[in-house]
Amino acid sequence: MVLKRRAAALAAVAVLVLTPAVASCSDDGDTSSGQTSSSAPPAPTDRPADPAAAKAQIARNWTAFFDPKTPATERVKLLENGAKLAPVLAAFAGDKNAAMTTAQVKGVAFASPTKANVTYDLLVGGNPALPGAKGTSVLQDGTWKVSAATLCGLVQLSGATVPGC
Repeated sequence: MVLKRRAAALAAVAVLVLTPAVASCSDDGDTSSGQTSSSAPPAPTDRPADPAAAKAQIARNWTAFFDPKTPATERVKLLENGAKLAPVLAAFAGDKNAAMTTAQVKGVAFASPTKANVTYDLLVGGNPALPGAKGTSVLQDGTWKVSAATLCGLVQLSGATVPGC
């Protein structure tokens, strides 16, 4: 069971290398233009101005990041500090299990306007390998990205030693 879980985690990391998903474009939807309208209450400080749009982008980007069909160049764009961590992604590019790994976002809870806790299932061949996994998403350069800490946590679970994590 432990070996099976470790293999699944390694596959997930490999998928990360093979799947940083297409960074979805989002419209800014900036409603904070300095208007003093009483129709919209001020946004709480622990979440973004448009939580629904942010949650949708997080789910889209996580799904794309873990999608084996997403080109590596796009995955880099969906990873916090992706250019710096490209070698980490490349280290797993040859793993055959990566082609079978996907993720399903189950929940998003904002810790701040620029950070969210993400609960997701990591699937290998459609079967849960890491159900209820926890990770984080960060808002960087206007895009919600899979955090470097999440990627490095998966690398650590795999038992691999990769420079950069």
